[in-house]
Amino acid sequence: MTRFVFITGGVVSSLGKGLASASLAALLQARGYNVRLRKLDPYINVDPGTMSPTQHGEVFVTDDGAETDLDLGHYERFTGVAARRTDNITTGRIYTDVIEKERRGDYLGATVQVIPHITDAIKEFILADVEEEDFVLCEIGGTVGDIESLPFLEAIRQLGNELGRERALYIHLTLVPYLKSAGELKTKPTQHSVTELQRVGIRPDIILCRSECALPPEERAKISQLCNVPADNVISAPDIETIYEVPICYHDQGMDRQLLRYFGLADDERKPNLKRWRRVVKRIRKPEREITIAVVGKYTSLIDSYKSLVEALSHGGIANNVRVRQKWIDAEIFESEDAVHQLDGAEGILVPGGFGERGAEGKIAAARFARERRVPYFGICFGMQMAVIEAARNLAGITSAGSTEFGDCPEPVVGLLTEWLHGGQVERRDHDTDLGGTMRLGAYECELRPKTRVRKIYRKKRISERHRHRYEVNIRYRKQLEKAGLCFSGMSPDGVLPEIIEFPEHPWYVGVQFHPELKSRPFEPHPLFASFIGAAIEQSHLV
Repeated sequence: MTRFVFITGGVVSSLGKGLASASLAALLQARGYNVRLRKLDPYINVDPGTMSPTQHGEVFVTDDGAETDLDLGHYERFTGVAARRTDNITTGRIYTDVIEKERRGDYLGATVQVIPHITDAIKEFILADVEEEDFVLCEIGGTVGDIESLPFLEAIRQLGNELGRERALYIHLTLVPYLKSAGELKTKPTQHSVTELQRVGIRPDIILCRSECALPPEERAKISQLCNVPADNVISAPDIETIYEVPICYHDQGMDRQLLRYFGLADDERKPNLKRWRRVVKRIRKPEREITIAVVGKYTSLIDSYKSLVEALSHGGIANNVRVRQKWIDAEIFESEDAVHQLDGAEGILVPGGFGERGAEGKIAAARFARERRVPYFGICFGMQMAVIEAARNLAGITSAGSTEFGDCPEPVVGLLTEWLHGGQVERRDHDTDLGGTMRLGAYECELRPKTRVRKIYRKKRISERHRHRYEVNIRYRKQLEKAGLCFSGMSPDGVLPEIIEFPEHPWYVGVQFHPELKSRPFEPHPLFASFIGAAIEQSHLV
């Protein structure tokens, strides 16, 4: 029997519902249960694919090619369970599907309304594609009280009645702020938030209280009394040093135990094994040393734009028992000639993905700096393309090399590919296709060339990695670039799409067309990030 846990948030946004959901799922998984996590987003966009990273943060991509909310990245990192297209839904997608059904006549002339048609569609999403999961955790985006969230709250209210108490539980994450002037924690925002939730017919079974410090027993008792929740079900969620300590913190607070008791499951039979979580936390807290990685990006005003990248660098540090300090550099600012000094002292340089011409020349300059100074360089997606353009201009003599992404150019070393094979099927696109449909998205296979750096790193001949990009390195320039010293060490199985480049004579210089950060886990750091950080450590010995 599958049980459903609904996680809502109140008072303010960005309290960490995604981390809370992922951490609870990790605890249930540590007890031997099969888990699944889902995110319901109230915005009207069909998916986050066309949203600005500085507004919404990173777009996480699944193996099956879905562009999803960044919280799905947390889900995967904490549980290792690969997310699917069916694990993220938006208001835009729900309304699109309902309107398409109405146009086809599926509703047989009925007046289409929020209740029951929209709420039924939301419930269908929550219940669909569930197989042998013991628990499905559904995070509701937004904040209780927002008009956008109302259809989702109504849907999970209905679903709670339909499933019954034995199969549905509600967790409400709220803020308990600390007022310095008064010298105390204030529970009133939590009381108001729970009241707002009760107005739509949902009474939380567990209240998770975010605060700067641990919640004292008297405050827990007060929230329990005023919000009609047992004191043991009021869980303190204080600020902590690393997100990977959150499952341990919740377990110490008894969150997983109270959830199992609610469902009538004996918590003594399956004690959670948290040894691997404690090992990760110990490595983060007590590393052997610290190194600095300079990240030359274009969305540095909101670091959540690179959330998976931030975590993957941390995982690389865990693998090498070092702390990775990240120095963020705006690629556009870096285009000025005197900005090169910002890279001084960095043991490694990483240029991440991005779209558009802004900041491109700064990324090219960073790639050149790394190549000429022999500093470990990791180019991801756009970062690989800029590295190839840099090599074309300064090594292969193709001085007008550029990308058609920036407009017409005489030497399109990077361009829009209009046709390729995927899973035995031909996929096509052109400049007029909707932005959301022009990407090479999801998992694609790549064959690694023998006796190359990446072949040694991966220790296998063929790999599968996730993609999210529109433009490709133009294979027509391969011979010129290889003659100049660039090695195409990874190609698509049909030999058409360059996937990985490297400089064999450089200490560590690798560019990849895919996004390896999306598959990195704290317990299984991605091999490229582990190797990159290892090379940066070697670089630090030379400085």
